[in-house]
Amino acid sequence: MRYPAPVDRLVAEFARLPGIGRRSAERLAFHIMKSSSPEALKLAEAIQEVKRSVKHCSICFNFTDESACALCMGTGRDASTIMVVEQPKDLLAMEFTGMFKGVYHVLMGRISPLEGVGPADVTIADLLRRIDEPARNAQGRAVSEVILALNPTLEGDGTAMYLAEELHQRSVKVTRLARGIASGSQLEMAHKSVLADALEGRQAL
Repeated sequence: MRYPAPVDRLVAEFARLPGIGRRSAERLAFHIMKSSSPEALKLAEAIQEVKRSVKHCSICFNFTDESACALCMGTGRDASTIMVVEQPKDLLAMEFTGMFKGVYHVLMGRISPLEGVGPADVTIADLLRRIDEPARNAQGRAVSEVILALNPTLEGDGTAMYLAEELHQRSVKVTRLARGIASGSQLEMAHKSVLADALEGRQAL
């Protein structure tokens, strides 16, 4: 016995979402069917509005409903310093700290040869144009430093190495986020790669 075709289609569409298996997709579909029509249609309307009005910032590729995002358009940011992140959610995580006062560049992914993702498939070329042509950067400012804030994964490190090579050919300072032992943790519980990063990034006292 099968569900009616429209239900099967709804379950299949939910199952295509990241982290959603068949069981979870069925629960979501049943929730939609049990909801009133106005309540269920709010979801459809929200999806339509997002696809209709949200786009990438023309400067940093963050999500925005304007031609450029508020961070790039704001005059209170130091546009000479760019922090490179993989996804918009990484940008939000950094903003929540309230510590960074520069601007961002969102790669919208990372280089992953095994997945067929090369440098041309992310926004590396757009980042380099911001450096080579200051008029393309926020506030029309020349870039003096690029901070690589990519995830500490094999693909993230590979992307950072590629970017570092490209950036070292330009007159900009290249740095990366410090990595190592988290506060409150114990050495014996730390992975060897974490200890290696902590040793490499040691600081003077």
